[in-house]
Amino acid sequence: MLPEPTRRQTILRLALPIIAGMLTQSLLNLIDAALVGSLGEVPLAGVGIGGYAAFLITAVVFGLSSGVQAQTARRHGEQDWTQRAMALNAGLMIAFAVAVPLTLLCLWQAPRLLALINQDPAVTGEAVAYFRWRILSLIPVAMIFCFRGYWNGIQQTGLYLRIILVMHAVNVIASLGLIFGLWGLPHMGAAGAGAGTSLSLFVGLVIWATLSVRHATTSGFLVGWPRHETLVTTLRLATPHSFQQIWFATGYAVLFWILGQIGTASVAVGHVLVNLSLLLILPGVGLGMAAMSLVGEALGRQARDEAHRWGWEVVHLAWPCLALLALPMALFPETVLALFLHDPDLVAIGRLPLQLTALMIVLDAAALVFAQALLGAGAHRTVMAMTLLLQWLVFLPLAWWVGVVLDHGLVGIWWVQLGYRCLNSIGFVLIWQRRHWQALVI
Repeated sequence: MLPEPTRRQTILRLALPIIAGMLTQSLLNLIDAALVGSLGEVPLAGVGIGGYAAFLITAVVFGLSSGVQAQTARRHGEQDWTQRAMALNAGLMIAFAVAVPLTLLCLWQAPRLLALINQDPAVTGEAVAYFRWRILSLIPVAMIFCFRGYWNGIQQTGLYLRIILVMHAVNVIASLGLIFGLWGLPHMGAAGAGAGTSLSLFVGLVIWATLSVRHATTSGFLVGWPRHETLVTTLRLATPHSFQQIWFATGYAVLFWILGQIGTASVAVGHVLVNLSLLLILPGVGLGMAAMSLVGEALGRQARDEAHRWGWEVVHLAWPCLALLALPMALFPETVLALFLHDPDLVAIGRLPLQLTALMIVLDAAALVFAQALLGAGAHRTVMAMTLLLQWLVFLPLAWWVGVVLDHGLVGIWWVQLGYRCLNSIGFVLIWQRRHWQALVI
């Protein structure tokens, strides 16, 4: 067992590059929101709807990341060096097989899909244009999830940060030029943000693939077709997580539909609030992804007590980290909202919900970490059941009742969300302490 200071250094060494990468991703989403926000309320709402529709479709392949990472971390702990990339091979094959037909289907059915979320024709028109550009990058997104899972699984998390910074630079420059028609590029408006994001993802895929060919061949990368059992295991691990993400993302789509019943202003403010909440959530998820690798590696060595302890040590780091990030939003909500909302009335609507967002993310720290740690142990079905039951049987029905039926609007919905986050953390703490996940074999 490593001494406590060394264990904390190990957690931070793995987590900080992931956190930095995820923070830059969330910040980039907020930059896009700020750029599009200057075009007006309707384009901003359209990008919000289109972005969450893209998130919903991306959720279909999201589980590939944890499926590859969990297996890679186990092989790393077992010191089975030549087999570490077998799950990566399987994941890439599944990614291509799923993403190609799904991309074509979404390009064809985009207007119908977006009309289910929002009934305003002007907002839907902006959303469809943005969504179609974003969905063109589904194949690189699916494959990048696999590459990220492999490199995080062997505890080389710094690579993720370096690559995502290059992708962000491409995204910012391309989106800026395409939104406003700069440097001779076409003037695409809000759709230009989607086109810039897709371009950056193709660039990122080329970088991931090139580095993996150079450095992962000795671990089995592309040395042959993946074995049947590896494909089955990858699907078995990825499917519950993807299913969870699909319904979790669908829940956000339903949330925006509920906000749409209140008014376009609530949709626009909600878009900014959710992006700001992701700014707070992602560092917790990044710490959890470090826990995923550490727990999986410890279980590969049959060190079950050490695996349990890793989870709690990461949670203890997550609480102050998330509190620090939430502090400016709790103390200066108007200043933060004014960066993205240029109408004082919209800023007033979002003030209290933003302060509630800051509080709820800190309270949700245990759930953010333990959910990822449980994925590292192979408990994908448990995480899926816990997440979806609370979201669909507690949060969304109460959000509709309080926000629309009782007419408490956006503020009432965010109070409901605060209670939901508390229940979420309590549930995951109880699951972690029962330790049933320690007996799973992957």
